[in-house]
Amino acid sequence: MMKKIFFAAAFVLLIAGTADAQRRGYRKQRSSDDFYQPRVGLTGGLNIANTISSRNSDFSTDTKLGASFGLYIDIPIVYPLSFQPEILYSQKGYRANTIYGDFAQRANFIDVPILAKLRLAPSFNVVVGPQVSFLMNTRNTYYDGFDVIQQSKYTYNGDKTFVGGVVGVALDLNRNVELRGRYTIDFQENNPNGTSGVPDYRNQVWQVGLGFKF
Repeated sequence: MMKKIFFAAAFVLLIAGTADAQRRGYRKQRSSDDFYQPRVGLTGGLNIANTISSRNSDFSTDTKLGASFGLYIDIPIVYPLSFQPEILYSQKGYRANTIYGDFAQRANFIDVPILAKLRLAPSFNVVVGPQVSFLMNTRNTYYDGFDVIQQSKYTYNGDKTFVGGVVGVALDLNRNVELRGRYTIDFQENNPNGTSGVPDYRNQVWQVGLGFKF
């Protein structure tokens, strides 16, 4: 339910509350190194979403574009490693050709990545870590080339959750802006009781976007 999402948001805000105390400690250690300054940021970008079918190789889908945006906190631990939790609104889904027409699913999630960030060069970083995704709603649409012949919408209010993984890179364009590229994948099937028409599958998303640090 929504309590899970509130818990995730509270977790991120709790970390934000400790950032100021950590900043004072890091300043004493390395006041001249900007790496040791915790930063809060906003991020937004493009999702290129699709699926992976775990057991049915004949289930072929195409990509569906969406958006992703939210809040993140970059907390240094020890050079070159930092901790970066995020909370994001993320649009996923897929498209497929069926006997009923062109099918499209739009799935809206709240994603909570818990990432380790490794600085490999002064402006180049790698991120990796787990992600918990809360499904909010889906919309399924069949289109015959002229008209929408069937449309259905389902609301879940975050009571369906999925565990996944994230790997990506971040390029610092300047002190306050970074360019992001990521790949995310669910470890659990979205439709574990699949049929031949809609078999079990996992979400996967390529993401590209910008982060703005304050």
